[in-house]
Amino acid sequence: MTLVKMLRAGAFAVALGVAATGATIATASAQTLTVGVRGGPESMDPHYSALGVHADAMKHIFDTLVWSGDNLQIEPGLAESWKPLDDTTWEFKLRKGVKFHDGSDFTAEDVKFSIERIPVVTGPTTLLIYVRRVKEVVIVDPHTVHMKTDGPAATLPNDFVRLFIVSHKAAAAYSTKETAPDGFNSGKATIGTGPYKYVSWEPKGDLVLARNDGYWRGKGPWEKVVRKEMPNDSSRLAALKAGQVDLVNYVSSADWQALKRDPKIDTFLADSVYVMNLQLDQREQTPKVYDLDGKPLAKNPLRDPKVREALDLAIDRQTMVEVVLEGLGTPNNQLMPKGFFGWSAKVPARSPDPKKGKALLAEAGYPNGFQMDLYCTSDRLPGDGAICQGLGQMFAQIGIKTNVNAISRSVYFPAQAKKEYSIFMNGWGTLTGEASYTLGSMAHSPAPELKLGAFNRIEYSNPKVDELLQAAGRELDDAKRKALYEQAMDLIMADRAYISIVTLQTVWAADKGKLRMSPRNDEDTLAFFITPAK
Repeated sequence: MTLVKMLRAGAFAVALGVAATGATIATASAQTLTVGVRGGPESMDPHYSALGVHADAMKHIFDTLVWSGDNLQIEPGLAESWKPLDDTTWEFKLRKGVKFHDGSDFTAEDVKFSIERIPVVTGPTTLLIYVRRVKEVVIVDPHTVHMKTDGPAATLPNDFVRLFIVSHKAAAAYSTKETAPDGFNSGKATIGTGPYKYVSWEPKGDLVLARNDGYWRGKGPWEKVVRKEMPNDSSRLAALKAGQVDLVNYVSSADWQALKRDPKIDTFLADSVYVMNLQLDQREQTPKVYDLDGKPLAKNPLRDPKVREALDLAIDRQTMVEVVLEGLGTPNNQLMPKGFFGWSAKVPARSPDPKKGKALLAEAGYPNGFQMDLYCTSDRLPGDGAICQGLGQMFAQIGIKTNVNAISRSVYFPAQAKKEYSIFMNGWGTLTGEASYTLGSMAHSPAPELKLGAFNRIEYSNPKVDELLQAAGRELDDAKRKALYEQAMDLIMADRAYISIVTLQTVWAADKGKLRMSPRNDEDTLAFFITPAK
C-alpha cells in the first residue's frame, strides 16, 4: 500500500474511531441558537484554562480588558483606551456604566482582583502568559488603572485579549484552587459583564445561557444560547442535518468536501491561527522511547540533532494537507502563520527526503531505527488525530516504529503538563498576532522567575534564543523588536526541537440561509456575532 493510500485509510479510521455523542435538544426556535461544538469549557472558571475551546465558551459570559477582532487586531473591550506613561507603566481607562450580571458596577477593583487571581487558580494550561509582565496594579480611580510592569512591555495590550474580568465581589470567596471549582461550576461566582448570563452547565455536555439585555455593546440577537459539546464529527453533522442544532464548528475535511455540494447547507471557511507542531523532549532521559525490543533506551535519541532532522525529513507536509486534511490547511515551517509579527522569511521550506532521513538515523547510531510513543489530542482541533496517524506512517518510512496515541484533550494536556511524553503534537494559536506570546511561552528555557517558558514542556534550551527573546521583550521600537524575534525564530526552527507541520483552516456549517456569521481566525464561535439570516 502506498503512503498516500495508507494516509487516506488512517484518516478514515480516525473519523470512525472516536466515540459517538448523541444530540438531545429538538429543533431550535427563532429566539434560541443551538450550536454543536467539538469541544467545550474545562470548567466555568475563566481563569482555569488557556485552551481555545475554554475561552470560546467564556467569552459569552465574561468580557476581556482588550478585545481581539476577527483578524486579531486589538480593539477596546472593558478598557476604552490605553497608553504608556513611561517605560514601565501603562495606563488603562476603563469603560463606564458597565454592569455585572448581578447588577453591580464594573470598576478598577475587578481588574486588579482578576489579574491577581490568575496565578492562584490557574489550571494545567496556565493563563500566566497573559499577565506575566504585570508587576503591580495600581488603582488611580474607579475607572483608571496603572499597570506597573517588570520592564518595558510593548505588547502588554496584546496580552490582555485573554484577560477575563470576574467580579471581585462574587468571586471573593472562590479564589483558591480548592474553592474556585465549586463557586464557578455551581454558578455562584459565574457572574460576568458579557452578552450572556450563565444558566447551567453539564461537564462534557450542554452549556445553557440567557441573554444579558443590559449588555454594554447592545442586546444580543438570541434570547437563549445552548452550546452542546459533541466531540464526534459525524454525530455533530448528523445533528445539524436532523435540525437538532443550528450551527456546528470544526467540520472535518472529508465532510467539508461533501457539504460544498449540498444545496441545503451553508459553509463558512476561515484561515486559522493554529499551527500543528511536533514537540521533541530534550531531557537526558525520556520515558516513551524504546529499542526495537520494547526496552527503554539508555539515552534520549531526540537530543541528537541528526535524529531530529531525520524526523523532519520524514514529514511530507504537502501530502498531509492534500490527503489527510483534504485541502483544509497549508504547509508550515515555523511556529506561527505566515506574515505574523516575528515570522521569518529566512526559515527554509521543508521538503521530505526519507532516504536522507534514514541515513541520518544510521549516522546517529540507529541504523535499524527505534520505537516511540507519539501522543496528540483527538478532540480539540480539526484533523488532530488524523494528522497524528499520518505522522506515524511517515516516520515508519525511515524505520521508526511509532505507536500513535490520539486521546481526549482532558487526558492529554494534564499529562503533557507533567512532562509524561517524549514526542507529542498539538496545535498552538498565536492569539495576540505577534511573537512574544508564542516564542516567550514555548521556546524560552523554563524560567518561572522571568515568567517565560510556561508552555515549554520539552525543556528546550538555547541560551542565544533566551537572550534574543528577553531583549525583544524590552524593545519598544517595532522594527528592532521584529528583527529580534525573527532571529530567534531562525534559531528555534534550525534546532528542530519544535517541528511545525501545517497551519489549519476551519469550517463551520449551518442550514442553508438560516444564519449569518463572519468566521474568526481564532476559531471562536460567538453567539453575539451570529445573527438570523432574516
